[in-house]
Amino acid sequence: MSEYQKALIVILVLASCTFAFAKKALVPLVPDRQFKIWRNTWMAITVIAFLASDFWIFIVASMLLLLYISPRQQNPLSLYFVLLFALPPFGADIPGFGVINFLFSMDYYRMLSLCILLPSYLYLRSQADTTRFGKLLPDKFLFIYIILIVLLNLRDTTFTDSLREGFYKFTDIFLPYYIASRAVKNLNQLKEAFIALILSCAVLAAIGIFEFIFHWLLYSNLQTALGVEIVGKYLPRGEYLRAVATLGQPIVMGYVMVVVLGTYLYLSSAIKSKNLRLLGFALLLGGLVAPLSRGPWIGAAALILVFIATGPYAIKRLSMLAFALLIIMPFLGQIPGGQKVIDLLPFVGTTETENIDYREKLLDNSLIVFNRHPLLGSVDYRNQLADLGMKQGEGIVDVVNSYLDIVLGHGLIGLFLFLGFFWLALSSVIKRMRENQDKKSELYLLGRALLSTVLAILLTIFTVSSIMVIPIVYWITAGLCISYARMSLVPAHQASSNIRSRNLPTSRLRSNI
Repeated sequence: MSEYQKALIVILVLASCTFAFAKKALVPLVPDRQFKIWRNTWMAITVIAFLASDFWIFIVASMLLLLYISPRQQNPLSLYFVLLFALPPFGADIPGFGVINFLFSMDYYRMLSLCILLPSYLYLRSQADTTRFGKLLPDKFLFIYIILIVLLNLRDTTFTDSLREGFYKFTDIFLPYYIASRAVKNLNQLKEAFIALILSCAVLAAIGIFEFIFHWLLYSNLQTALGVEIVGKYLPRGEYLRAVATLGQPIVMGYVMVVVLGTYLYLSSAIKSKNLRLLGFALLLGGLVAPLSRGPWIGAAALILVFIATGPYAIKRLSMLAFALLIIMPFLGQIPGGQKVIDLLPFVGTTETENIDYREKLLDNSLIVFNRHPLLGSVDYRNQLADLGMKQGEGIVDVVNSYLDIVLGHGLIGLFLFLGFFWLALSSVIKRMRENQDKKSELYLLGRALLSTVLAILLTIFTVSSIMVIPIVYWITAGLCISYARMSLVPAHQASSNIRSRNLPTSRLRSNI
């Protein structure tokens, strides 16, 4: 039996156990039939990937599966969430058959967008009750941001490449945002999407914990099965292996676990069993710890602080949290293994402090490069950083800061549009929370979760560039903020309508966000 076949067996066992646990907690919140469709589709697409023997066989088989299942789903975002983290972001170029070099690059995330999000987009835009794109102010910021990226791309490439870039932005930015901001039209649809996200990340966490404990990256041999390069390699931190699961890099996995933790803070109160609720928290926290990424840990801490600070009895609960930390920290170094934990912590730890030094040096040198092209950035900013001594051991310049990546590549104008978009999304949530005076209501709880999650995202991406699934997740989260801003205007009894209702009238939900 080959190594990747052994890995497949372990993955299926871990997933089966996690699905069985999740079913007990989540099936009261979602129909059993829907849960089985999610589970079986996740299993099927994983088995296809490991047994296809060729990337294009996998793509064709998976697209046929998704094009069969997707039209039968009431909530396309839920199916998308279930599958988003099921496999690594491997891909290949579609050949141009002698006419052009290649048509465009197809990867796993783009396949999901084309098979799940695109049909939903075509359906929604034809409905009279769907808010037209461009009507909302965040839409305008996002549209101008995408156009800016495509136009600036012309500085260093051909018109054909710019067309490809426009297509990529459509599938990777526009479609995730559009579906999240338009397809979710009532509270129960959003709950279903959150349940799907939690389910997907619970499996991800179980796989990550296994990799951390047994020092075995389960998806590293998938490239043998598909014949394409798989992002992800063995990275130690101290004496431990940093888990990556399907997400390519440890920090990406940590980032995703921060986002799902914010989701779980909202949804956990609906899980009736206290033991299952606590086990869910433990599993997701284990998934956050397993990558040993300190940036997401800071983001998670910020998420929890904001969530508590915006809720009832905020001062009392923050005081209790601070008191508990004051009690625990002095004793942490005295217990067996406690010093190893301290060494891994951000700011106070001593393990791999050179990473912090690199980030400080990156900020200093980025300022030099930025001053040369402040408004629209530069296409060769990485080469300029390399000339300033920012190459790492692998011979690359790693811009481990999404804001630097944007401002160096697209200038102050690009950064203004990016931050302006997220500010509008956040302000729409804050506005609706202020309109809802009942801090114990479910809609206010949802607002707290979205607000704290977006702020945690904006803090975490200060420590990592927008690679792989990172931007997809923050565009979707921003889209959900827009949905929430309109959703909270619905009367409570209407917001709790049947979860299977696909498209409720929204003409009176539209607002000047």
